[in-house]
Amino acid sequence: MRAVLRKKIIEVCDKKIASKGENVGVSFYAFFKNKNDDSDLLMEAAEWWIKTHQLDHFEKAAKVKAMVVAGE
Repeated sequence: MRAVLRKKIIEVCDKKIASKGENVGVSFYAFFKNKNDDSDLLMEAAEWWIKTHQLDHFEKAAKVKAMVVAGE
């Protein structure tokens, strides 16, 4: 996973957790604007989320952040 995507995921998860608590859920779409301005990065996130880790559509932000920090 590219460093820019890793950083973005951690930042978004931190913001969601801070505003809604530890049980807040996210999907990989949360890391992108409604406008697809970087399809390669979106596909990288989708592959990591869906193919590599077989995560559900919504997962707890704390879990996703922990996975990214651990380098999974």
